[in-house]
Amino acid sequence: MGKFDFKAYHIRAMNASSEEEKIAINKELKDFYASLPADEQKIFNEELQSFLIKEMAAIKSVYDASKN
Repeated sequence: MGKFDFKAYHIRAMNASSEEEKIAINKELKDFYASLPADEQKIFNEELQSFLIKEMAAIKSVYDASKN
């Protein structure tokens, strides 16, 4: 498990009751990123990229399964 919990932000955004709430969650994550020192931002970016790749793979798997 990585240092940053992207899944928590992802789930909060998916369950947001409005577009404004999604925007606020996104801003919270951007503000958190901005508060990190440069070395932590590098780790954050690497872990975010890994998280996004895994999420996209899961979505593709579900999509592919639904086509068959």
